[in-house]
Amino acid sequence: MNCRTSWMIILSLASFASRAIGGEPSIPAAVTLTNVDSPAENNPEEPLAATYSADQAKHFLDSSSLAWQKQRDCMTCHTNYLYLLARPALGEDDEAHQTVRNYAEKLVTDRWQDQGPRWDAEVVMTAMVLAYNDRLTGGTLHPTTRTALDRMWTVQSEKGGVSWISCEWPPFESDDEFGATMMALAVSVAPESYAETPVVQSGIEKLKRYLVETKMPTLHHRAMLLWADTHRPGWLTATERDEVVSEIFSLQHEDGSWSIATLGNWEREDGSPQEVTKGDGYATGLAIVLARASGISADDDRLKRGIAWLKSNQRASGRWFTRSLHKDSRHYITHAGSSLAVMALTACKAMD
Repeated sequence: MNCRTSWMIILSLASFASRAIGGEPSIPAAVTLTNVDSPAENNPEEPLAATYSADQAKHFLDSSSLAWQKQRDCMTCHTNYLYLLARPALGEDDEAHQTVRNYAEKLVTDRWQDQGPRWDAEVVMTAMVLAYNDRLTGGTLHPTTRTALDRMWTVQSEKGGVSWISCEWPPFESDDEFGATMMALAVSVAPESYAETPVVQSGIEKLKRYLVETKMPTLHHRAMLLWADTHRPGWLTATERDEVVSEIFSLQHEDGSWSIATLGNWEREDGSPQEVTKGDGYATGLAIVLARASGISADDDRLKRGIAWLKSNQRASGRWFTRSLHKDSRHYITHAGSSLAVMALTACKAMD
């Protein structure tokens, strides 16, 4: 028996064991920092869930985010940052959500005060997710969020962008342009007219000049600007908005899904071709989130097909698999993709 066969048998048994009498999925116990177990590694061979389950999705998001926090003591784009954008829809007062939110706040109030941020990227991403989380959980700008946002402008370069992590791990950690789009999203989602203050207005103008002078290298990054523009218009022209939406829809597969590899021209570490024919949670979730934010009805046939794909392609663990754009190892982008899948389902009122 090989490893792949063993994996499939184990997960199939786990899926079977999770069924209560009558065929309904059992509800997993609440995950906390104390009792969290790391989910099994992201694997393209993991079986599909017998039926879609919001509870299993929540369990996976909580487990992957809390395990990362507990074991690695950090936040990353591929794992727990986007968690704070997805998790409020599943229960903003839940202990798991509050634990990750508190950790992000302590980066600002404790670690940055004592040691400074690890990278400028940490400043921007923390500011963005805290601001977005504030928007989703009452619409009040938290004082710690304001501190993070204010610090974001201190790491802005003279040209208006930001120096970003370049680990060759696209789409998040491979170029400075992505960082600029996250700055735009952060200030656009910040509640309570944060963007209207003079200092922030100056930073916005510098950032806009940078974005005019710097061509976005991928459709993915243009999509990030569209996201920001749906919250605070002005990052794209009307023509550019329409073009991004049109390009995204042109990449939808017949089965209703999208593939992350079609959103850019990234090269894999070993030179092998990207997977452009199979749908994944990240691209499908992102496309639907952006479509809804752009005013497209959840009843649009394209979105209905995308939602149907998400509900029929959840894995037994509750995640939505997304293949790494860099190499076939950990596929951590599956965690971000699972958050986006939940956001898409939420945007279409299809979580049940």
